[in-house]
Amino acid sequence: MSERELEVTELGHRGDGIAPTETGPVFVAGALPGETVHADVVDGRARKPVIKTRSPDRIEPICRHFKTCGGCSVQHLAERPYLDWKRGLVVKALADRGIETEVAGTIAATAGGRRRAVLTATRAGRHTLLGYHEKASHRLVDISECPVLDPVIVAALPGLKTLAAQVMPKKGDLRLTVLATTAGLDVAIDKADKNYDHKIPALSQKVVELDLARLSVNGEVILEVRPPLLDMGGVGIVAAPGGFTQATIAAEHALSDLVLRGVGKAKNVADLFSGVGTFALRVARNANVHAVEGDAAALAAFDKALRKPQGLKKVTFERRDLSRRPLVRDELEPFDTVVFDPPRAGAQAQAEQLAISTVKTIVAVSCNPATLARDLRILIDGGYTLQSVTPVDQFHYSPHIEAVAVLTRE
Repeated sequence: MSERELEVTELGHRGDGIAPTETGPVFVAGALPGETVHADVVDGRARKPVIKTRSPDRIEPICRHFKTCGGCSVQHLAERPYLDWKRGLVVKALADRGIETEVAGTIAATAGGRRRAVLTATRAGRHTLLGYHEKASHRLVDISECPVLDPVIVAALPGLKTLAAQVMPKKGDLRLTVLATTAGLDVAIDKADKNYDHKIPALSQKVVELDLARLSVNGEVILEVRPPLLDMGGVGIVAAPGGFTQATIAAEHALSDLVLRGVGKAKNVADLFSGVGTFALRVARNANVHAVEGDAAALAAFDKALRKPQGLKKVTFERRDLSRRPLVRDELEPFDTVVFDPPRAGAQAQAEQLAISTVKTIVAVSCNPATLARDLRILIDGGYTLQSVTPVDQFHYSPHIEAVAVLTRE
């Protein structure tokens, strides 16, 4: 261990400051580019850093939990450099794969706060804690506020804590997935005590008291007061309990606008990794769409929405694990455009099939710049031209960034 003076020159992909030294880079949590820091250095990381020279881009964090909660890493960085940093994450990931292209400015899509939160609850003696884990720790921060969440979720935190306490297992943690819908909060509790059956009347009463739309425990719907609806471009979807949806409405709109712009006047579109139809239902206003998704619950929600007249073009769907069994070249033949939005692992197997296809336009949506860059490299090597890349920020103050890329084949 040695105390040193460090000059921070850049912000890493996890939000830590990076100071170059003769023995390699040193990561300094909480530091910003342009700052001078005194700290002990252990295994390439600064311990107990003291900032001697402050960056003009440093601002006061807006949350009392910032120093302990692992949910936000860059609340202390001003808006403009923050959005530039997010764009830089995409630029660097592309450059690492040898892709030099113009990347648009980051679209800020955090307005209204996150409508979906995954919270953890645990016992602490006779008390119940509810919140997020500390950074790189199993310790839980019992949150009383969260500026990145929809205010409706924040207001419900005390009630959610009492709800969790009723089904807390003797050992281990609970997970609560909370989604703000047009009908109220949809709460899905996982890893609850297996003997929660005798508490169903009390849980149902709590649902009414908290005015929840729906409560599910360990995959079982306990009570649905109102269908928890999501508006997907004018089509109402009842999401599966704990199911995936875009974290903010602003981001969903921004991503959808970019997808629709990329699809253009296509007539036949395949929407791969389609989820509940976030993009498919919007694209189907003007084009025939075939949606492919591996999650049965998501497809069930999609199917239910399609059973009502919606004024859409022809929409078909199938359940398929595209990571293991991608659409092959012949199956892609009917489509002039393909949209894909895979999980963080990306769509390597599908990209390899698209690279040898005749599809004219591909719109790639991703929540992971590294796997997006890998998949784009495959497509470019297969003859596609990268036309645009646009970052979309919906995870405020975190290192996560979405991006939409459009490619065409001459």
